[in-house]
Amino acid sequence: MDTTCESEELVSGEVVSVAHALSLPAESYGNDPDIEMAWAIRAMQHAEVYYKLISSVDPQFLKLTKVDDQIYSEFRENFEKLQVDVLDPEELKSESAKEKWRPFCLKFEGIVEDYNYGTLLRLDCSQGYTEENTIFAPRIQFFAIEIARNREGYNKAVSVSVQDKEGEKGAGNKEEEAEKGADNGGEKEEGVNKENHLLAASCHLN
Repeated sequence: MDTTCESEELVSGEVVSVAHALSLPAESYGNDPDIEMAWAIRAMQHAEVYYKLISSVDPQFLKLTKVDDQIYSEFRENFEKLQVDVLDPEELKSESAKEKWRPFCLKFEGIVEDYNYGTLLRLDCSQGYTEENTIFAPRIQFFAIEIARNREGYNKAVSVSVQDKEGEKGAGNKEEEAEKGADNGGEKEEGVNKENHLLAASCHLN
């Protein structure tokens, strides 16, 4: 399966009808509730698609863009010591952090589509998109951090956790089926015994 094509097709197909309005940076939205809601819906859909991908395939081999190598190289060159497994919001949102991130993000203007589009980013990569574990970030920042998490093996925890849960669920279903089979077997045996007793009684009467 070509995971690159699949991820690009899924993400690019989200909420096409509001694509033009949502291509504006977040600060341009003002207080328009319709635009804010459409923006939030698309961000959530993007997050759901991405989480399903890293849950179903080995994230180490997942490509998110056509320029993953460039993004990762630039990211680690500029943020060599940034821990990506569990993020500190201050390293993304503080004034000093924004000053450092700004030139990095601008390098990908015209290279990564919607590079500054608001996107949901998980703080702890071993957890899902919960309210406590999620912040908004520019899309290029999301790509940089998630590509690093994939390549450095941190997102592996997600696919392993999902597979373990599915395995436990499957084992539980098998046990339930075995119990049902045993119950059915007991019922069949009881039915046979009843038939034998009836047959013996019939012979005795005759």
